[in-house]
Amino acid sequence: MTLSEVSRVTRIPVATLEAIELGRFDDLPGEVFVRGFLKSYAQALGVSSDDILASYASSRRVATVTPLPVASPVHAARQGQGQRFGVAIALVVLLILFTLAISIVLKPRGRDMPLELSVGETSAVTSARA
Repeated sequence: MTLSEVSRVTRIPVATLEAIELGRFDDLPGEVFVRGFLKSYAQALGVSSDDILASYASSRRVATVTPLPVASPVHAARQGQGQRFGVAIALVVLLILFTLAISIVLKPRGRDMPLELSVGETSAVTSARA
């Protein structure tokens, strides 16, 4: 098979197949793509893909990387909603505390009676005495 025939069967670009043939794996995209290309290439040629990948791994001394667990989008959305809910609760509590502090500061005291009320009180007291 020619490289153009293999390219048509595997849908791998000819330039990529040439890089694989020449062992220029650094010219190729990431490790995952190289492994996928090698599997497809081996299957197209009727060769065991496990042998090819083992040969590639030993030549490259590639360490296997364990992927990190990825949270599902639903779980991530729930976490975001939980954080938003916590922020909303904190804002409500702060608003209540702020209102309470303002009401304490602005609360009228017995001695701080407005002039109109004190005038009415003294006239009521003088009329009651009379």
